[in-house]
Parts: sequence; C-alpha cells; structure tokens
Amino acid sequence: MKPPQHIAASLRRHASAALSHPPAGRVSGTSCRNGTYAATTAFSTTPTPTPTTRRHIHTHPVRRNGGASNPAMAFPCLDALETRSATLKDKVRSDSSGPEPSYTAGATQTFHTDEPFLLDWGGVLPQFDIAYETWGTLNAAKSNAILLHTGLSASSHAHSTPENPQHGWWERFIGPGLSLDTDKYHVICTNVIGGCYGSTGPSSVDPADGQLYATRFPILTMDDMVRAQFRLLDGLGIQKLYASVGSSMGGMQSLAAGVLFPDRVGRIVSISGCARSHPYSIAMRHTQRQVLMMDPNWNRGFYYGGVPPHAGMKLAREIATVTYRSGPEWEQRFARRRADASKPPALCPDFLIETYLDHAGEKFCLTYDPNSLLYVSKAMDLFDLGLENQRAAAARRAEHQRSLRDGVVAAATDMSCSLTLPDQPYEEQDGAAVSEEEYLENAADVARAEAQAQTSYRPPQDLIAGLAALRDHPALIMGVASDILFPAWQQREIAESLRLAGNRNVAHYELSEEQSLFGHDTFLLDVQNVGGALKNFLQ
Repeated sequence: MKPPQHIAASLRRHASAALSHPPAGRVSGTSCRNGTYAATTAFSTTPTPTPTTRRHIHTHPVRRNGGASNPAMAFPCLDALETRSATLKDKVRSDSSGPEPSYTAGATQTFHTDEPFLLDWGGVLPQFDIAYETWGTLNAAKSNAILLHTGLSASSHAHSTPENPQHGWWERFIGPGLSLDTDKYHVICTNVIGGCYGSTGPSSVDPADGQLYATRFPILTMDDMVRAQFRLLDGLGIQKLYASVGSSMGGMQSLAAGVLFPDRVGRIVSISGCARSHPYSIAMRHTQRQVLMMDPNWNRGFYYGGVPPHAGMKLAREIATVTYRSGPEWEQRFARRRADASKPPALCPDFLIETYLDHAGEKFCLTYDPNSLLYVSKAMDLFDLGLENQRAAAARRAEHQRSLRDGVVAAATDMSCSLTLPDQPYEEQDGAAVSEEEYLENAADVARAEAQAQTSYRPPQDLIAGLAALRDHPALIMGVASDILFPAWQQREIAESLRLAGNRNVAHYELSEEQSLFGHDTFLLDVQNVGGALKNFLQ
C-alpha cells in the first residue's frame, strides 16, 4: 500500500533536510519606496576570501539614506493599534465610566434569581441574571419549547425581535415555516453565564462588595451553563423541552442538557459539536487565551475602567478565524492574491487572506469582553461527558450543597498554577540517522493504521457509558468534512457512542467537502443542508 502523496512528499523533504547540511548563507536586501524591505538569501559554497585575497566589489560609493543602507519599514497595522490605544486612553481621562464598551447587543428579556448558584469547581454566584429572547408562542401545555444553545461568543439574539430588529446570528433558520418553525415551536435562546451580553459574567458586579468580578469570577463548566439555563426554564414554568438544539459550543451544551436532565428533554440536536473536547481544539483555544493574557492591558483581568486588551483580543480572534473556515474555501476566495500587487510586499497585512483575518480581528476586539472569552473558552476545554468525569462533577456538586446547608459558603477551588513538567523533557526524534526509504516505510505503516482506524474505531467505553442517559432520546448529529476545529470524526464518535449505548433513533449526517467548503462556520451559513435536516428531524 502506497502512502498518501502529501505524506510521502512531506517525508521526502524531511529526510532530504535531515541527510544534508545546507551551506551557510548571506543575506542581501533591496529597499522599497513604500518603506518596506525585501530580503533574499543567497547560498554559496565558495569559502569566504581571506583578508589577503578579498577584492572590492563596489567601484562606486554607496549612497546612504541618513546613514542607513535602506529606509525604515512602515507599519500601518501597528499605527492603527497605537491610535486605538491613544483614543481609549483619552476616553479614560475624559469619561469616568471608562472606555469599555457596552457588550449587550440590544434589548433582551432578563431572568434574575437571588438563589445562590454553586459552580462545579467551587465558588458561588450569590445571585445571577440570564439574558434571553424568545420567538413563537408557548402552547397551553408548555410542551412546544425548544432551547437553542449558542456558540462561544454569541448573544441571545439569534433572530430579530420587535424590541431588537437587527438580524440575529441564525436569522434564516428561525421563523414561520423555517427550520425552527415558530408556527409550531416556542424558541428560547440565552446568553450563557460567563458571557457579556446581559448574563452574569466577569464584567458583572459582585454583590458581596459592589465591585466588578473580573478574574475573581469562578471557573465555569458547560454543565454550569446548562444548569443555569434550566433555572430559567423553571422560572418560565417549562417542565420539559420539546428539543435541545445547538451548534459548535451549543452542540456540546445540547448533549449536556440531555445528560443532566434526561427527563426534561425530548429530542437532542448537536451540530458540529463534540461529546468531549479534544487536544487540537484545546490547543487552539489555549493559544488564543495566551495572546490575550500577554497583552499588557489585560492586567490580570482588572482592566475595567482602563484601556481594554484590544490588541490581544484582535490576535485571539484572528487565530480563531483560522479554525472557523477551511483551506479549500480560502483557496477559492483568496488564492495567493495580494491586496495590491502593484506595491512591494509588506510585513503588515498584504495578502488578501491576511487582510481578511485582520478585518475579522478588528470587528471583534471591542465587541466582546476579553475575560468572557477566557472563561467561556476554558469551560469548553473542560467539557467531557465521559461517565468518570460526570461522577466526579456530581460528587463535587453534592459536597458544595452540603457545605451550603451547613451554613458555609463554598469557596472556589484553589486556582493557583499547578503546572508540572515531566522529569524528562520531550525530545523530537532525530531524523538524521534515518534513511528516506525508512521514512517512506513508516509513512506507509501510518497510512495503513489510519485506514484501519476509519473502519474499526470504537469510542471509549467511558464515553459510551456517559451517554447512556440518552438511549431513549431521538438524536440528530451533524458534522462537516471541511471542519478543522470540530472534525467530522468527533460527530461520528457521538453518533456511534449513542448507538452503542442502546439508542436506536440516531440520525447522523456528514456533509462532504462537495456539499460545503465553509468548515466549522457551515452551521451558520448552510440553510439548505443544515437547516433542512434540522427541520425534517423536528417534525
């Protein structure tokens, strides 16, 4: 069996690099009229001349610009960041309320409770708010309610309302005769706790001292968010949902709702989600948090009333955007085109794909609370519906409840850094002693193992057991082949786990790259395939 061409080619390059030693190089450069600088590397195997043999190459003196060989580069992208910082600083001086924007996205309804809410990893919210919006009419039996869960940074505004006529993030999916048919269903969408669009989060006031929580806000889990949503349902008098529906992070919450409250959920819809977070998505969210926290303006989360970490937020959003779409789509949209091919290359956004990412970061950096991004994304990392994790979380919740009954307010678990490193550091394998033939043979072994895994993969028994609570729930599980953030195998894992747990009513759809090149964002864009399957399933 021959290895895939891209693996073989990559390994040939690796082997070639490992078995050869490129000669030393020298760097030469040319100046550009717009202030950028293009550098080229020329390699030579000719020994450097000794002082006695070196000859002068230039026969004419070199003209120097202010004593330098080349003009300084211009950085308009950094100029823009500095201008924004200066503007925000001016606002701090002139406005005692501080420069942070109002993150709310318009009028919402608000559920408020003064009943303390104990969180999975310790800590308590003495009271909390949940912002929510609804569409359609709740029937007399209150049996037609659908709870719609959001993605990481979405508000409750999934569809326009009379109070907020702006289009929502699922505008084309909600309405009379649409996927979530408001002639049949009463649709409820909330902003999760930890968010910043009206629900209690790090930018909210701690009633204990009247100060903003900032990073005194306790660590959250997906289960915490879902349990808070069911407090809202209790307040609305809704005992059982017709369906729990969600995409991306919402797909995770939708599964969690059924697992936590199996008797209160009728159907489950999870689109481009997972039943447990996997290393790749954890790594990408970690990187986003790191660039945000490294922004000096983040100030360990206490930036309210000052300049927010807009540069870190912009970079975090750019990293996230890379994971939301697919390479093939970007090849079609942007290819290798530059924004202006008539100008010399620049280190600031230059290629069309770079300008696209830059724009995505610009739009986001002042519209979402940075601390909310940290807390909500961490909750996604912690997500795991395996039975062992469920039991551990339930035990912690029971202990917190006992503490509250005894009159002791649960204190947040010690969140000091517990980083430990292995005794032996990880070392990359030395490829210098491996021949090209051995590399290709190893690649063939890997390819065979991958092909076998596609046909014989069985989810972990712990996950199968963890999803057993959903054995009697009709479930729609959808994935997209071009999704790199929540790859389609993760939705296959959900569907297979449900079936192995005894569920005989699992509908699993996987959109091929021919059907959608939009990657993870397909759930926002594909009304025909995603919306059509959802509508048919709910009927």
